Amino acid sequence: MTTHSEAPPPQDRHTPPPTPPKARRWPAVVAALVVLGLAAQGIWSRHSAHAALERDAKAASTLSVQVVAPQRSARALDLVLPGNVQAFLDTPIYARTSGYLRKWYFDIGAHVKAGQLLAEIEAPEVDDQLRAARADLANAEANYALAKTTADRWTQMLQTRSVAKQDTDEKVGDMLAKKATLDAARFNVSRLSQLQSYERVTAPFDGIVTARNVDVGALIDAGNGGTSQKELFHLAQADRLRVYANVPQAYAQQIRVQQRADLTLNEARGKRFAGVVARTAGAVDPQQRTMLVEVDVDNRGGELLPGAYAQVHFALDGSTTPLTLPGNAFLFRPDGVKVATVDAQNRVKLVKVALGTDFGTRVAVAAGLTGGERVIVNPQDSIVDGTPVRIVAPRGAREAGAAHGASAAQTQTQTQTQTQTQGE
Repeated sequence: MTTHSEAPPPQDRHTPPPTPPKARRWPAVVAALVVLGLAAQGIWSRHSAHAALERDAKAASTLSVQVVAPQRSARALDLVLPGNVQAFLDTPIYARTSGYLRKWYFDIGAHVKAGQLLAEIEAPEVDDQLRAARADLANAEANYALAKTTADRWTQMLQTRSVAKQDTDEKVGDMLAKKATLDAARFNVSRLSQLQSYERVTAPFDGIVTARNVDVGALIDAGNGGTSQKELFHLAQADRLRVYANVPQAYAQQIRVQQRADLTLNEARGKRFAGVVARTAGAVDPQQRTMLVEVDVDNRGGELLPGAYAQVHFALDGSTTPLTLPGNAFLFRPDGVKVATVDAQNRVKLVKVALGTDFGTRVAVAAGLTGGERVIVNPQDSIVDGTPVRIVAPRGAREAGAAHGASAAQTQTQTQTQTQTQGE
């Protein structure tokens, strides 16, 4: 008997074959990997953002500062100081005798010579006193002549013992008394003669009359000690001038006699008047801490006027010039003046300094700096030691650098364009 197996049912040609189990797991793995990648990317981006935020916060918390280096001039320092111009000789002229002004001969601006008559004073009392003194002198001369003749006779008679020695001594003593009276009369005549000579007011030196304070008929009082007394004339010798300047203590040792010093005036811009240091006080004023210096200037041309304000220029050795800083680099603290410097770790270090001369935009530092420091410009009043800082370039330098970079990029682009054009 033959056994037949059942044939499998026919399959639809459109039914897909069954998927193996491993093939069905791949999409899930891929999806999981994608999810893990997205999660890792999110975590990394947040970590990067957090790190960037920390960096920005740290950068924002770090103080940005600009620094400058102390400068020392390599050339000779032109020390400019205010000066007071005075005539080499400047004298008020007072009357030495009392009376009325008879006549004056020169007014302000007149050039006079030494001994030239300026004015005449009428003093009849002095003239009468001189006449009386001369009469007294004549009387004293006559009395002395008689006393001397008598003394000589009695001295001769004493040799023959014709008179007593006591009487002779009395005659000699009377002669000596008359001699003293004669000398007094002579001195009185000389005094009154000198007083009478003062009725003629003369110039003591060559100069210019800068003031005339009296007129004809004015009552003149002798001397200059009275409150109502005023000078008759004022005379100045302006062909040579004295210029006085107060040199600060920091530069007093560098000023020497016969050193050159120039003068400049605001009204004569671009022109310098040569002068020379004639003398110095040799000591520092304890009140002003300056030394008085006299500069002599030749003014025979009359370009400078006595009493004017001028600026005196002293050329100092550049090797001894002090370090200078801008005026906005200093901190004025209760314990003294300080500057904020930046050390090698970019941290603030406050340094106490001693100020020197103020040159306007810059101020000399007499002590406290060596010259290699990085000094902060416009430091905050609250800045303290140890503050971390970040040094930035000045705005002008940054703009110049950016402009230079843009110019370089533009030049490179033009070069590349020309190269491509040539290649084509």
